[in-house]
Amino acid sequence: MTEDLGGKLAALRREAGLSQKELAQRLTALGEPVSDKALSKWEKNATQPSARQFLLVCRALEVSDISGEFLGAGLARGLDGAGRRKLAEYADLLRRSGLYEPRPERGRTIRLYTLAASAGPGQFLDDGDYQWIDAAGAPEGADFAVRVAGDSMEPRYHDGQTVYVRQAPAVEDGQTGLFYWQGSGYIKVLHDRPEGVCLHSLNPAYADIPIPEPGQLRVFGRVL
Repeated sequence: MTEDLGGKLAALRREAGLSQKELAQRLTALGEPVSDKALSKWEKNATQPSARQFLLVCRALEVSDISGEFLGAGLARGLDGAGRRKLAEYADLLRRSGLYEPRPERGRTIRLYTLAASAGPGQFLDDGDYQWIDAAGAPEGADFAVRVAGDSMEPRYHDGQTVYVRQAPAVEDGQTGLFYWQGSGYIKVLHDRPEGVCLHSLNPAYADIPIPEPGQLRVFGRVL
């Protein structure tokens, strides 16, 4: 804070074209009754305003850059009253334009593959075709997301639904995974039984997909 607080307040009041009595009236209108005698003591550094009183004085005098005025820093440093008013007007124009509003911090994002993983006949999952999406609603541990195509995993997964996947080289028997088999991507339940391995659909209208060569089944990960 400037060492001569009172002198600075007096200078700002004079620049605003106000008498001590007029400034006292403004402060009273702002809910802080102050006499012109009290203002005189502030300007002579005989006493100091409280924090609330100081801020209301700045408001009454239309001081927009308090740090610049009283700490010697800021955009208004070195400007007279007219210059500070011009600066405030320009700042108001920028705010009104809406082009410079503060943006929320970008949170975690996740890859969403744009070619759907089939829960029906099957569709190839292109590893390189994806977009970044907000992962605010993603389960913990999700590495990427895909969209479901088809109804073979109803009622758990629906056509067009975005599902999240934890990348893994294998899934256990009974877990839902994202698989690649014979040129197509599938969201299915893995059944690894003594009689053989298959990709199982939750919708009974769809038959299981047998995997005669499990070593050729590619696993992208477990659906969360």
